Amino acid sequence: MPALLPQPTSLVTRPGQFVLSEGTGLTGPPAITDLVRELLGPATGFAFPAGPDVVLSVTADPALGAEGYRLSVTPERIAAEGTEDGLRWAVQTLRQLLPADVYAADTPNDARWTVPCVDIEDLPHHGWRGCLLDVARWCLPVPFLRRYVDLLALHKLNTLHLHLTDDQGWRFEVRRYPRLTGIGGWRRESNAGHARENRFDGTPHGGFYTQEEVRDLVAYAARRGVRIMPEIDVPGHMQAAIAGYPHLGNDPGTPVEVRTAWGISTHILNVAEDTVSFVTDVLDEVVDVFPFGYVHLGRDEVPPDEWLASPAARERAAAAGLSTVDDLVGWWARRLADHLAARGRRTAFWDEVLDHGAPAGSLIFAWRDGSRVPAARDTGHEVVAVPQPYLYLDWAESEDPDEPLAIFAPLPLSQVYGYEPGPVAGVQGQLWTEYLPTPELVEWRAYPRLAAVAEIGWSDPRPRDFAEFRARLAEHLARLDVLKVNYRPLSAA
Repeated sequence: MPALLPQPTSLVTRPGQFVLSEGTGLTGPPAITDLVRELLGPATGFAFPAGPDVVLSVTADPALGAEGYRLSVTPERIAAEGTEDGLRWAVQTLRQLLPADVYAADTPNDARWTVPCVDIEDLPHHGWRGCLLDVARWCLPVPFLRRYVDLLALHKLNTLHLHLTDDQGWRFEVRRYPRLTGIGGWRRESNAGHARENRFDGTPHGGFYTQEEVRDLVAYAARRGVRIMPEIDVPGHMQAAIAGYPHLGNDPGTPVEVRTAWGISTHILNVAEDTVSFVTDVLDEVVDVFPFGYVHLGRDEVPPDEWLASPAARERAAAAGLSTVDDLVGWWARRLADHLAARGRRTAFWDEVLDHGAPAGSLIFAWRDGSRVPAARDTGHEVVAVPQPYLYLDWAESEDPDEPLAIFAPLPLSQVYGYEPGPVAGVQGQLWTEYLPTPELVEWRAYPRLAAVAEIGWSDPRPRDFAEFRARLAEHLARLDVLKVNYRPLSAA
């Protein structure tokens, strides 16, 4: 049985194999045939000219849904059908049916490209299958973001949630407000060791992504079936923005710098109309660059201290009929949700917004613990499950002293794989990067646990068999070896 990951809905193996060769012809929609050539060409060295040997057909079969596909391999032909999105996943399955060397950047010597004969019918259990990547704490390089998209697509994960702004850095170019990146994109140093040790490295860090870089990344991801959701976190986690534009804060006479320590800042946005207009200006540039239907607006961890001390905030809360200034979190959410709705976008929030009145139609990311998932669902909102004890992949996998530094531990692979979110819109692994300053460390934390997230999101929740999954995963890691992914080796247990 081929070691496919995530596990397909139905897989039947048959005798024989199909052999790819220089003359193997390809027919299908241009976007998909181009993807086949892009993904299989470098290792095989084949051009895949037009021809009848590999046939990829667009169909609108309701049984396959938006992303399902059928794939049939016989000794004479490979055929797949589905929507264009479904065909993209069929191509990823075809890659997994080939020898692992197909993931190489160039042609290995004496390679023989055989595909076992199979009949596969496959469709995802959840429509949202994603990963959050925090680029606000550390500005990860654009080539790595492309590589990360490739790894998501390999595992049939369809959403990259980019956390672009936080107290420690602003990474998205806003042309109307250049100080957001000119000042807010740079901090003078960072925590060294764990934040509780209160030590610093003395090394400046910064950077940002231009709008053109982002557009290119979005287009690159779309060709692989991965959409990118931007996150601009407001009204908390905004110290970097306030450092660039002090009038956004509640005490503009006392300048602040971009936060150098991890953790939560008490510096939050004020509630002036000019500040709301500033944020909507920012969001207008965001939606011009990111075509995805959702914008994530954060709403987590908003300490009310500055609002409690602000007459203007208390007056705003009273005028809006709010019982406490804390409920200005909901006021902010509704103002910005209305603005984005006028631009044809829906809003996503962390689950704290439910405590202050989430706008109708919000997508809620339930993160604080497993109980927040059903609680959010019971409010009638769509929910993406991201609870810390199961899906915060920045936690160390074990408490072994040799593990790289992490905020918490442990979160073993078995615990990730055992998570069952229930009836939700989807699931998402979370990679906050306070302790992940390099691409290598991001990969170490992400894999192989993100492969388990991919299977939770894609495969029907039949009684899950961790031993069987682990056996498939052990074979799957040969593909990551060829890609030189810096994954954490499987534990002995």
